[in-house]
Amino acid sequence: MKRATAIVLAAGAGRRIGGEVPKAYLAIGGRPLVLRTLDRMFSSQAVENVVLVVAAVELARCETLLRADRALQNRPWLLHVGGATRQQSAKRGLEKVSSDTDIVIIHDGARPFVSTDLIDRCVEAAAIKGAVVPGLPARDTIKEVSNDRWIQSTPERGKLWEIQTPQVFKRELIVAAHERAERDGAEVTDDAMVVERIGKPVFVLDGERMNFKITVPEDVWLAETLIREGRVP
Repeated sequence: MKRATAIVLAAGAGRRIGGEVPKAYLAIGGRPLVLRTLDRMFSSQAVENVVLVVAAVELARCETLLRADRALQNRPWLLHVGGATRQQSAKRGLEKVSSDTDIVIIHDGARPFVSTDLIDRCVEAAAIKGAVVPGLPARDTIKEVSNDRWIQSTPERGKLWEIQTPQVFKRELIVAAHERAERDGAEVTDDAMVVERIGKPVFVLDGERMNFKITVPEDVWLAETLIREGRVP
């Protein structure tokens, strides 16, 4: 299996979840969210090292947290300051990836239940296809709605997928795509989009229902219930 560097994005404010504690540092089943996500990244033997991208104001807090954690002792991690947007944070993370790295994994810090199997499948596929993301077929009918709440169209559900992370790429491809997006002043919501906009194909693998993103308070309740019942690591 190709060796990979993982970039974990945890620089967002997480305002939708509320509270005084930034989302990345919320205790989920007694362990901070960002540490649970790092646990999963290091569970894969394909991951050689991790670049954790955080907000500048949280840099000292996060470094203290990581250095004090026994599970991360002797683990190869690096902290880096993110940007104002997700795209900028991913681009900054890429700047810390060694030029001799074959594969880059980009993962949301708020997806703490990604499985080792999914990480490995994405890395293996990206080594062949160049750009891979996991996803799930949409289960609900999706409507395109105007700013004033009128339905404008109903896309065919069979072609709609909910895309997750980790999104995995050959290093040269994702670096070139992000550099192009920066030159063009483009803003995107995931890394697959920067590859799409330069005309390169992105393959979709089967994702996992447990690989959900913690975004709102109900997600915290679900995550803690799953941990308590022993249904996730």
